[in-house]
Amino acid sequence: MPHLKLDGVKDLNNHRLILDMNLSRMTDALPAIIPGCVSADDMAAVTGYNNSTCEKILDMMADNHIGRLSEGGHVFDLSDRLAAALLLISKGAQVDDVAVHLDWRTFEGLTAKILEEKGFAVSRNVIMTGPKMEIDVIGSNLGVSVLVDCKHWSRRNTSGLRDAVKKQVVRTKRYVGNAGGTMAVPVIVTLYKENVDFIERVPIVPIQQFSSFVDELYGNLEDLKSIETGSQ
Repeated sequence: MPHLKLDGVKDLNNHRLILDMNLSRMTDALPAIIPGCVSADDMAAVTGYNNSTCEKILDMMADNHIGRLSEGGHVFDLSDRLAAALLLISKGAQVDDVAVHLDWRTFEGLTAKILEEKGFAVSRNVIMTGPKMEIDVIGSNLGVSVLVDCKHWSRRNTSGLRDAVKKQVVRTKRYVGNAGGTMAVPVIVTLYKENVDFIERVPIVPIQQFSSFVDELYGNLEDLKSIETGSQ
């Protein structure tokens, strides 16, 4: 009779704990995951949940190597809220429900993580000079670079999106001119819930659909705005 691995049993128990606790409660606890020592009392003050529930949340975080236990509570660092967000998404939480609790930098991190998981080499906050321009996230794979501008907006802003698209196209042309020999696709990733939309063939992708967008990228390149060396 085969023996179950203890790690597998622990993972199964963690998964059951997360489901038993209700994903929405876990998601509500994300704002309490801040750098420093966080106690159950601290989390209760943020979430409004009782100490027992908050202790279970903190125990689950520790079991999944998010932060570390200390005498006064649970110690988190800058990367732990993103790690917790990704854990909840992997257990079935809605991406957009999680993303509203992420600041803009962590929102960029979630976007970068999705690209990394799809096999892309990823760079963040890439600075180009003369004049200075910054690209939030660049993912490169199979000769195609995806240049992402992350907009942490909770509602659609059409005029703002048009301006964002125009600027991202300029950044993409500059990037291609500097890199050479590459095809680059400008993309805007947003927080709000809507279907993938396009402005001048530049995709506007809600974060909850970004994973599927990347999966279908290569099959849809002909329909997307792409910029190569020498193109206008």
